Amino acid sequence: MPLLGKTIDKKNSRDWYYALMDYGNMLKKKFPELNKKSTHYRKQSSFKGSNRQIRGEFLKILIKKKVLSESEIRKHFKNINYQKMKQILNQLEKEGFIKREEDAFRFVK
Repeated sequence: MPLLGKTIDKKNSRDWYYALMDYGNMLKKKFPELNKKSTHYRKQSSFKGSNRQIRGEFLKILIKKKVLSESEIRKHFKNINYQKMKQILNQLEKEGFIKREEDAFRFVK
């Protein structure tokens, strides 16, 4: 950020950052949906029923119970296609959040 380096007040950097935040706040009030005009703007997909929601719910249960068998997972997530659930479990294992032990899963600390 060469421009930032040229404009920042090195002796009073806190005041400079506060002024920058104030300027951003003023722009937000004057142009409330300015970010939507960006070519990079994308509306976030629905959370309900998403993989993010299922992952979060699964991890929350697993942290509480320590270990979940496949039958318990099927019981907790009976409204979700099990193939989709298996993909989510495989991804969580690949990312190092959970560990598969025979027919059960445990949370990796």
